[in-house]
Amino acid sequence: MDALPNAVSRKTGRIHTTFSQAATSTGRLASANPNLQNIPIRTDLGKEIRKAFVARDAGYWLLSADYSQIELRIIAAISKDESMIQAFREGVDIHAATAAKVFGVPVEQVDQEMRRKAKMVNFGISYGISAFGLSQRLGIPRTEAAEIIDSYFNQFTGVRGYIDRTIASCRELGYVETLTGRRRYLRDIGSTNANVRMGAERNAINMPIQGTAADMIKIAMGRIERGIRQAGLKSRMLLQVHDELVFELPKKEEAVLRDLVEKEMKNALPILNDSVPIEVDSGIGPNWLAAH
Repeated sequence: MDALPNAVSRKTGRIHTTFSQAATSTGRLASANPNLQNIPIRTDLGKEIRKAFVARDAGYWLLSADYSQIELRIIAAISKDESMIQAFREGVDIHAATAAKVFGVPVEQVDQEMRRKAKMVNFGISYGISAFGLSQRLGIPRTEAAEIIDSYFNQFTGVRGYIDRTIASCRELGYVETLTGRRRYLRDIGSTNANVRMGAERNAINMPIQGTAADMIKIAMGRIERGIRQAGLKSRMLLQVHDELVFELPKKEEAVLRDLVEKEMKNALPILNDSVPIEVDSGIGPNWLAAH
């Protein structure tokens, strides 16, 4: 809040960030000076900050398009786990479906606490979460956390297989890669230091997932920009925040731009669509909060 007003350009009256393509090991774009990728959204104060990012005038809107649970969909696709794939194809609440499997109850009997625990495991799996890490995040005993993780892998055997295969392949080849073939070398995968080796294993598990998501949105961005130019639109791509793209557009271009953005984001990597449906949520409004 202190830094952003000072970042307003005297020349344009707007804030301009700088993106780096090579600052992260996963391939995600990084925003700096100022970092516009860490503007909060969940807190009331964060929402007020997002509301301060506005379209240029009354004739324009901001459009926000966001991949829905893209990393979990990528996990389902590359692990070929039938339970996860089925849940996404049926359009059910993936966290409730996971909770039902892990805790051995029908979906309709899953309560909020069960769902919360399952959600933390779902998102933690791609980071190689441990029983200790899960216990810290959920505030539960380590033994209970270990039981939840064991139950998860017993139910989602495809995910367990993906982790084992990926670590074994990385030990043999020295690298992991995304679905597009972009590699990350992990020379510490064979370290005799257990902590160093486990850190490399976590990176080996995570990089194909986060890296594929990064590749996917970059492919979409290139195609969207080309589509905007070919259609002669005045709309502009303003910002990328991990799995979200933000555009500024004349109000009359809403339908054309929204169709273009959603189509290119959904179809950036057809190999994923063959396994699981890719969902994109989009919204529009006079400011970033309203659009998101």
